Amino acid sequence: MSDKECCGPGYASPKAAIAASREKLLYTTALYVGTGVEKPDYLATIDVDPESPTYSQVIHRLEVPGIGDELHHIGWNACSSCHKDASKERRYLIVPGVRTTNLHIVDCATDPRAPRLHKVIDGAEIKAKTDLSAPHTVHCLGADIIISMLGDAKGEAPGGFLHIDENFEIVGRWENDISPMKFNYDFWYQPRHNMMVSSEWGAPNTFMPGFDLEDVKQGKYGDQIHFWDFAEKSIVKTVQLGEEGMIPLEVRFHHDPDSTHGYVGATLSSNIFHWHKNGGGDWEVNKVIDVPSVKIDGWPIPVPGLITDILVSMDDRFLYFSNWLQGDVRQYDISVPSEPRLVGQVFLGGLPGAPGRVSEVNGRPVAGGPQMIQLSLDGRRLYVTDSLFSTWDNQFYPDMKEKGGCMIQVDCDIETGGLKINPDFFVDFSKEPNGPARCHEMRYPGGDCTSDIWL
Repeated sequence: MSDKECCGPGYASPKAAIAASREKLLYTTALYVGTGVEKPDYLATIDVDPESPTYSQVIHRLEVPGIGDELHHIGWNACSSCHKDASKERRYLIVPGVRTTNLHIVDCATDPRAPRLHKVIDGAEIKAKTDLSAPHTVHCLGADIIISMLGDAKGEAPGGFLHIDENFEIVGRWENDISPMKFNYDFWYQPRHNMMVSSEWGAPNTFMPGFDLEDVKQGKYGDQIHFWDFAEKSIVKTVQLGEEGMIPLEVRFHHDPDSTHGYVGATLSSNIFHWHKNGGGDWEVNKVIDVPSVKIDGWPIPVPGLITDILVSMDDRFLYFSNWLQGDVRQYDISVPSEPRLVGQVFLGGLPGAPGRVSEVNGRPVAGGPQMIQLSLDGRRLYVTDSLFSTWDNQFYPDMKEKGGCMIQVDCDIETGGLKINPDFFVDFSKEPNGPARCHEMRYPGGDCTSDIWL
């Protein structure tokens, strides 16, 4: 099958996407929630072109209309799953407010350097029509869009999935059956296998006020992943990961649409689990990476790495993830998917007292730890931000409230493996127009390693 036959006009294969990568801009959510600044959150445009005079700077800020949204995860209206449809365009970025449930539809195509607000879907309308709240992951369906929702209208679990059409009108709930789900979080689908995988965090009413270890003991956080029949919109298998798989968050399939291999990061347990379809046609899940907890003075228990984000490179060769509390980003060779091999590691912050922790990068203070990550399509540039969630930031990294967040570039050796901090790139959010801000998820205008799904 050729690239054109596989992915349609304008949407090349993963291999072609790597060859054509020319990323010069990067969008990130930036927020004042939790800083004491009563100003709207915004979408920041970052210049990532080394040849540009504004390289490593915020060149535009698009404020959302309200206050207190907590802009979090974002996603495109179209990706490579828009199979054989030349009319589809990666034009609009869906920017949810996880606290308000507002969906901000942002036009990034008219002027990519200065996105503009196209439409807002009011969170109150979403709650009234679907009994869902707290939007998280956004994926396109080739035309329409589904968004994982972490709670019901009152902020209780298990949530579900919101379905909106290509004109950004509410269709309703996407799923037909969520009976085995206790909580909801991230998801990824693999069309050729009619399969979707979803993970679990906790109810908005549990995680929004901050983290409490007693909530874990009381079963208020997830430890399951779910395999779905994508066409039937129902769960066909639930795997309980147990104590070694507490709070499974980010899920990633291989980009190769023929592959059944994928990974999930269990945040609190700080383990990576690998799944694939075995010879009998069943989905098999096994732990393949274990990040040991470390002793830090002043902490009553050993501190986990806290794996908060993972991604797979576009060529499916490397797995990357961040340890938010221990302060490192890791690179694993996954040429053999079930046998990851550590080939790169770099420290970018972390809790005071953590082994390897650094308090400065490129001469600038880092208030948090590596959290969200995004990789260029050619696999050579990994971008890292340091804010997790406002209340959790203030709890674990209280200095971030005053010092703000940052974005850092890590250069990746894609031949033999290896990570190195880029000395020329540092985006400082401590001196934003309205005061210190935080930054979270990132997206490229031309698609990226954590949003494109291939047919």
